[in-house]
Order: sequence, then structure tokens, then C-alpha cells
Amino acid sequence: MNLSKLICALTCCSLLIFTGCKNEKQTKYDVLIKNGNVINLEDGSISTVSILINNNRITKISTDTSLTNIVAKTTIDATGKFIVPGFWDNHTHFRGGDSLINANKNFLKLFMANGITTVRDAGGDLTSSVLEWRRAIANNELVGPTIFTSGPKIDGPGGTWAGSLEVNTDETITKALDSLQSIPSDFVKIYDSRISGEDYLKVIQEAEKRNLITSGHMPFTVELDATIDAGIDAVEHLYYIMKGCSNNEKEITQKLIAKEIGFWDAMPLLQSSFSDSTALKTFEHLKSNDVFVVPTLHIGGVLSYLDEVNHTNDAYLKYMSDGIRQTYKGRIDRVKNATDKQVADRKALDQFFGKLALKLNENGVSLLAGSDSGAYNSYTYPGISLHKEMEAMVATGIPPLDALKSSAYNGAKFLKQDADYGTISEGKIADIVLLNSNPLEDIKSTKDIFIVLSNGNQHTKTDLDNLLTSATAN
Repeated sequence: MNLSKLICALTCCSLLIFTGCKNEKQTKYDVLIKNGNVINLEDGSISTVSILINNNRITKISTDTSLTNIVAKTTIDATGKFIVPGFWDNHTHFRGGDSLINANKNFLKLFMANGITTVRDAGGDLTSSVLEWRRAIANNELVGPTIFTSGPKIDGPGGTWAGSLEVNTDETITKALDSLQSIPSDFVKIYDSRISGEDYLKVIQEAEKRNLITSGHMPFTVELDATIDAGIDAVEHLYYIMKGCSNNEKEITQKLIAKEIGFWDAMPLLQSSFSDSTALKTFEHLKSNDVFVVPTLHIGGVLSYLDEVNHTNDAYLKYMSDGIRQTYKGRIDRVKNATDKQVADRKALDQFFGKLALKLNENGVSLLAGSDSGAYNSYTYPGISLHKEMEAMVATGIPPLDALKSSAYNGAKFLKQDADYGTISEGKIADIVLLNSNPLEDIKSTKDIFIVLSNGNQHTKTDLDNLLTSATAN
């Protein structure tokens, strides 16, 4: 080969090599989160990884620090940050009638500003508004969390809460469940102010036949074992769990049926008759039937000490409208009119519930972190109260990992949404919170937010602070 042909061949070869490298296929992503510490909520292990996101789903989780041939529209340097699923508040309320629609809508900002990307609306009278907000949030016309709602509660005739579906016959139970399915609601919430024990159990049994998820308050004229056997999926609050841990539950239940005593009269009787052996059987019954329990410890503490704590300087009070503040009056007045014994009993019960929540966790019963925030629940503020609930859990002795699990991880399992939510896993929806510090070392780190990813959007700390500012009421 002469010199000119050799030079030509070498030139062509070089061009092919250069072109091949230049045209090597690059994978495009919407978001790249680089070198963050992902907390595995199943075992508490921490892995330094990069997360690749497309179309609001986690496409790939990689331990490869080089990540060659990756192109992302947005890159987030997560070095030194701790990554968890977006928080879930598993017990909230949107309610209070038409005059409080805008005040309730304002809560959406408070949830998102606190990294709460999902809420479980446990019954109210603003269902049409809630459904409209849910649609607008999904379409990125409104900033707020994903909302799973029960719609109206089910109760007996003349139930306490406005908008409740009243049942007292098989026909009305069928009609109520038909109505909820037509919404469609995401679960059935049962309330205990007027519903009979018999109808309460029938609602659960009929919902079970329709493969509907149920949660609720249990009438004290019913025993906890009967509720579990009927098929309840979650028990809201600890009063009903305490009842099932009493070695005198049957006797006390009969007194309630005979109207010899009322709900609050039963509290000290149940508390004083708590039995470790009975409790262990109850815990096993709950666990073996996959029943979740919502302790709502934070609101319990707030309401138990209304006589001692001055809330006028609460940081979150400025986000509550005058209308919402007016709804606080009922509980405040109740404390003002309570006897010294009633106040002392309530505080003793609050302490007892902390110990009960710890026992439930130690015995493998799945807990759900829920704030019970909303109108009428005095000084229990949407958003921040979910973090306070996890702090209250840890204060009882519950490990930080289990407190974290009680939010998104258990919340997704309870609503059967764990194919899409609950862990940082490939294929799941990219609801993600990046924290500046490790919540396994200090649960208060859940409030130390660096950035929130939700519904395909990234909210920086500045964005979250601006959301809070814009939520200031009045």
C-alpha cells in the first residue's frame, strides 16, 4: 500500500472511531438525583445511590457514581442528603361547611410545605370540593398532596358530623355503600356517634363483600374482637384498642348497652382493668388479621393539656382563618367546664395511650401516623402535626424507623397503593423528600427538608417557604 492510501485508510478509521463515540446512545431522563443516601424503610439500611426519574416514576436506581451517557433535564446534587418517600398523613379532615371551603383549600399548601405528598381524608362534608382539588392537583393546576378520601362518614340517624350517611337498616347500608362506590371513595369511614353496634358490624361485613377498605370508630356497645372478625381494616384512635385489652370488656360492654354508663364513664374502668395477657391476645388478633391502628398521639396530647398550654403564639395559628379558629371553641369550652377529676383523668389517659402505642408496636401491630388535623380539632395544625405525631411516637420509645414506616410505608399498604407508593423503588411514583439530616438519628429531622418532589414538580426549600407565606390567613 502506498503512502497516500495508508493515510486515507487511517483517516477513515479515525473518523469511524470518533463518529462511533460521538453517536453512542445517550439515555435521557427528566430528573437525576445524584449521590443521595436512600433510607430503606423495611430494614433501616442506608445506601448511597443515584435516582433516575422519567414521567414522574423512578426509572432506575444506580450505585454507579460515574453515570456515563446520562442526560437529565434537571440534576439534583443529593450529596450528604437523606432520601425518604414523600410523607403521608394518614388521618386528616376537610370539613366545616361551605363557608370554610377556602380555609380547607389553604391546608393543601401547609401539607406540601411540610413534605406531605399524600393525605388520607378520613371523612367530612366537603367531598365535592375535595374531588375538585384532587383533579386540579393531578393536572398541576393546584399545588397540594395526592388525596385519598373516604367521602362522607357512615353513622346512625342524627349522627354528629354534617354530611354523614345515616344507616339503620339493611337497605340504608346498601344505599350508603352504593353511594360511596359511586364517588368513588378510596375507603369506608365509620363513625360511632349514633350507629348501633349491629349496624356497625353489618357495614363492615357488607363492605368486605365488596372488597372495600374500612376504618372507623367502634361503638362501645361492640367488643373489639367482633370488629376484627367482621373484617375492619383499621381502627382510628386508641380508645377502642384499650377496650379490647380490658379483662372486663364483656361486663363493661353490657353496662354500656344497658346505658348504665356512658363512653367517658367507661374510660377509667377500662384503663384500670387493662390486662397484659388480654392485651397480648388482642395484639395477636389485630396482627393476624392485618388490622392497622391509628394512634393519633399528638392531638391527644394537645387536647389533654388545653388547660395548661397557651396556644395564642403558636407559629401555625396565623395560617388558620377566623372561621377555623371559631371551630376550636367547642373543645376549649369543654375543658373550661370540666371538673378537676375529668381534666386529671384525660391527662392520665393520654399517658396511658403512649404506653399502649409502644406495646402495639413492640408486638408487631402496624401503626399509621395520622394527625387528625382539620376544623374542630383545636390547635392541631395541618402539615406540621404529622411531624409532631412521629415525634410523639418516638417519645413513647417507638424507634424512629418504625415512626417513619407508619407514614408512607404503612399508609400505602393500608390503602393497597404500595405498588405505586411507600418506598424508594424502581417503578414507583416519584414522591420523594430529601432531608438535610438523618431522621433515624433524630426524628425531628423529618422537618429539615432540602427539596420535595411531587407530581412531577420539584419544590426547593425556598419554594416551600413561599408556600407557607402564601398560606397566611386573614
